[in-house]
Amino acid sequence: MSIIDFHNHYYPPAYLKALQSGVSAVEVTIDDHGNARLHYPGDYNIAVPGQRDLNVRRKMLDLGIDMQVYTLTTPGTHVETPATAARLASLVNDEFAEGIEAHRTGQTSRFAALATLPLNDPAASVKELDRAIRQLNLRGAMLFSNVNHVALADERFYPLYELANDLEAVLYIHPTHPLGVEAMTDFWLMPLVGFLFDTTLAASKLVFTGVPDRFPKITWVLTHLCGAIPYLAERLDRGYRAFKECRVNIDRPPSEYLKKFYYDTVNFNPEALKLAIAFAGADHLLAGSDYAHQLGSPRLMLESLRALDVSEEDRAAILGGNAARLLRL
Repeated sequence: MSIIDFHNHYYPPAYLKALQSGVSAVEVTIDDHGNARLHYPGDYNIAVPGQRDLNVRRKMLDLGIDMQVYTLTTPGTHVETPATAARLASLVNDEFAEGIEAHRTGQTSRFAALATLPLNDPAASVKELDRAIRQLNLRGAMLFSNVNHVALADERFYPLYELANDLEAVLYIHPTHPLGVEAMTDFWLMPLVGFLFDTTLAASKLVFTGVPDRFPKITWVLTHLCGAIPYLAERLDRGYRAFKECRVNIDRPPSEYLKKFYYDTVNFNPEALKLAIAFAGADHLLAGSDYAHQLGSPRLMLESLRALDVSEEDRAAILGGNAARLLRL
């Protein structure tokens, strides 16, 4: 049974060095252990050794994970000026590809990756996605749930989706600091609550805008067990029936679209996992740990999925089979 961790993050060393050089808009401090802290409203990330060194990460994988699909993470390149965002995104993707090759044995690597894009420059994002897929052999990209408060459903991103559709790419939506973040700056409410609802809002608006219908060959994946989507799907369907505005761009209830999305399992509550399976099916869940964030845990990922009351066939699919299919491994 192959185990693929679809949700985890990696800060490539050259990217961290660039941030600390002063060319970046990101505030970086160093903690008492020599780790860089990347700050943004309501949160900060600590670039612990496993977050920035694939050799350290390899030792963790040897405890029971066959492969990780790494992505960048917040605050992302879209907080920079457009020119800096494009340069840093290319640098990150080059290092992503180098990391994959450095840990390859024969035809198999311990790592795969989804590209980072300079999302505050949609035209540059089109070029970088094309390069990442055609030249670097990545399967798609991670998108943030909003881009400096611009919704992913905005038409400025349609050229990006057109290319992703042509290439049958995976687009993975990860939260960033949401609208109203000023109400979430204490008690870590931004990552604990705001993240989940920003993902929910992004996915709901994409569906109501008709983006999945317009670009049907894109595979959409949502982080953190899709926020609150399975819990709220019935309410979205009621809105579709009640409000004519909710039927302008789609001809089916929202849940029919959302059930075709994929969801990672970064919610280690067995009852929440059961709800997601009941909503979308075991064939649409992807194991995820959120390594190496403070809230992440490969151990809890494995424990929660091994304890699920599902068939061994479904368990194998969630642990790695579904991810292998999406990545065409």
